[in-house]
Formats: sequence, C-alpha cells, structure tokens
Amino acid sequence: MGVIAERLELAGWRRQVSELYATARAEPDPVVAWAHWREVRDRLFLTHPQSPVPETERGDATAPAYFDYDAALRTVADVDEADGATFELPGSTSGHVIAERAGTVHFALGGESLSLSMFWLLDYAGGFFLSFRDATCGDETYGAGRYLLDTAKGADLGADRDGRLILDFNFAYQPSCSYDPRWSCPLPPRENWLTIPIRAGERLRR
Repeated sequence: MGVIAERLELAGWRRQVSELYATARAEPDPVVAWAHWREVRDRLFLTHPQSPVPETERGDATAPAYFDYDAALRTVADVDEADGATFELPGSTSGHVIAERAGTVHFALGGESLSLSMFWLLDYAGGFFLSFRDATCGDETYGAGRYLLDTAKGADLGADRDGRLILDFNFAYQPSCSYDPRWSCPLPPRENWLTIPIRAGERLRR
C-alpha cells in the first residue's frame, strides 16, 4: 500500500472516532451513549484497515472487552491552569511525545477527592490528552494505563452546563500499543497514577 492510501485510511479512522464521540455528546442518556460507543468501536476494531489489532488476528477473541457500566464512575471536573512545564511523556517505544502540563482536573469518585494532570500535546497532533493508571492495571486492565480524553482525535465528552469537564471512566480505553507493539503510544506519567481501582471502561480479556 502506498503512503497516501495508508494516510487516507488513518484520516478515515480518526474521522469516524470523532463522529462517534460527537454522537455520544449529543445523547442525553449516558448508558445509551456508552452502548453505542462500544458497538461502533467493536466494528472499527474488527473491520477497519487502521484497526490497532493486526489484520490476521482480528475476530471476536481480540475485540475490546469492557466492565459493565457503572454510573458512579461518571463525574465532572473543575480544571485549573497548571504550570505549563514542558517535558517528554513516557512512551511505549523509544520515541517520546513532547507535552505541556496545561491543566489539573479535580474531581471526586466514591466520595474521594482526586486530581489528574491534563496535557497539551506539542509534537503529535495537538490537543488535550488525559491518561491514567489505577489499581486494576496489570491485573484487570492494561498494565501501562488507559486513556480518557484525546481531543486530537475528537475523543472527549465535552462539558456540563456549568462548564465543568465531563469525565466518564466507563469510556476509558486502552492505547493502540496494547494490541500491537508496532504502535507508539504516549503513556500516563507517574503523577497520573491513581491508587484506587477503577473498574470501568475497557478491560483485559480473561
């Protein structure tokens, strides 16, 4: 396949992901939005030429697996401006992604106050990026962590009427490198390692 053809396929993947999240933002029922998100992701992973799953391995056995929806793991966050420090995010390969610590999101889960750093990607495709690790990583979920927001691909759920960022951990998903090491993915820095378990979103297959 020529370079231009492959890049057009990648653009198509990103466009469909962006459209998927636009549909989720427009749906007033979070559970309905999540079910649609799962359905479309499954189809993309099984059939799209830019699926992170190697073509010869695509099938029901390699389709994404998920925890059941848990409404308690949908929340909203206030965002404070961060120090703007620039550094390299850890990566799944030898390459690194340069990012700016743009903001700190403050939220609560299960009555516990938590915070995560939100980054602005400088040398990838721009956009906000929010990833995390939690106490399920390596056992129930991918060991290197999961993604929650990546506006470079349109992967975000927007804000509520008060301007607070919607964080629904039921939409957390594994990076592409979890399916095939040929993908180079930015990973959560240590400051985004949570000590609590978050049993929502994409999980490892048993």
